[in-house]
Amino acid sequence: MNEPTAYGRDRHVPTAVEVHVPTPVAPAPAGPIVPVQPGSIPAVTSIVLPDGRVVTGYALSPMQPEPVAVKPPVSRAAVNVALGGVGFLAVCGGLFLLTAFITALTALITQLVILAAVIFGGFIAVQVFSASGHRGGTTVHIRKAVIKRNHFHG
Repeated sequence: MNEPTAYGRDRHVPTAVEVHVPTPVAPAPAGPIVPVQPGSIPAVTSIVLPDGRVVTGYALSPMQPEPVAVKPPVSRAAVNVALGGVGFLAVCGGLFLLTAFITALTALITQLVILAAVIFGGFIAVQVFSASGHRGGTTVHIRKAVIKRNHFHG
């Protein structure tokens, strides 16, 4: 009977309810609200365009930019120290990257030399231990050359 349903629990079993009490808002000021007019009403001006049309509107004074706040002066020594620190960090970072690059390049060259040695050694091993052909083929060629040079060919 207390098994979960589509509503999460059996609908017939009462559960605890949490009550939220709203926080009251500050009361409105007593008395009627009176609209306040601006201190001065701008004058309406009319302009006649060259084609005879009349444009009427309020004349607006151009906006004045806010004055720029004066920054306190910074001493030249402080600027030089800050720039020197930034330069020092840049040089340290560059040297670190250079060292890492040289280390990686050295490892790559070492691996390439080892790979070349393995490939060359394998090639030599295949030539020495290959079962194809006759053994001592180089000696046979040297003997043939010597025989040909001495005109002992038949």
